[in-house]
Amino acid sequence: MIDHVDLSVRRGEFLGVVGPSGSGKTTVLRALLGAIVPVHGRVLTAPGLRLAYVPQVETVDWNFPVTVAEVVSMSRPGAGRLGRGTAAQRREVDDLLERLGLGGLARRHIRELSGGQQQRVFLARALAQRPHLLVLDEPTSGVDVRTRHEVLHVLEELNQDGIAMVLTTHDLNGLAAHLPRLVCFNHTIIADGSPMAVLRPDVLERTYGAPMEVLEHGGMPVVLDQQPHRLRAVGGEGA
Repeated sequence: MIDHVDLSVRRGEFLGVVGPSGSGKTTVLRALLGAIVPVHGRVLTAPGLRLAYVPQVETVDWNFPVTVAEVVSMSRPGAGRLGRGTAAQRREVDDLLERLGLGGLARRHIRELSGGQQQRVFLARALAQRPHLLVLDEPTSGVDVRTRHEVLHVLEELNQDGIAMVLTTHDLNGLAAHLPRLVCFNHTIIADGSPMAVLRPDVLERTYGAPMEVLEHGGMPVVLDQQPHRLRAVGGEGA
């Protein structure tokens, strides 16, 4: 159950939500998308706002017999099961794939792709809907360090183009520390602000229920688990 959540997302904003498993992060995303209706309170959206959703890649059935181009094309309203469209629409899909570093992969089966490529396919699928707000659930879950940086770079470029973003992540160092705004969440909002403002030992202990140490390296916060006899980076290269 979540309670007393007062959260606004402004035009063009890039917001990350962090918190432990079972804290209600995905519930907040589903309410934002209109997939669930709050028992109390309400979700207000700007008139004409277009939202698109990027799921966790672990939740996708990669054996479904579909190509990259078909996955992207089927996101268009009225596209049909295989998303066949006009020549202009197919060119639009090809251009979108090229922009996301997937040029030449349009006819490839989705199970043949790497984890990073699969994540970008679902980014392309969301972007084909021309959203004003992109909602992403754990976009770097299960990928390696290099792929995580690639995904973050793509998201930053899309945000600079004016697309607002809200994402959830467990990756405090590899992703969250690089976002302009973070919300620490555990059934309610614990803190809301810049990474330097919210990635603090007292806030993180209230959020995760365990002591954590925060260091500063290169002007960025680095979160460490305080485990007996050793310190371990949370969600970073040392994890």
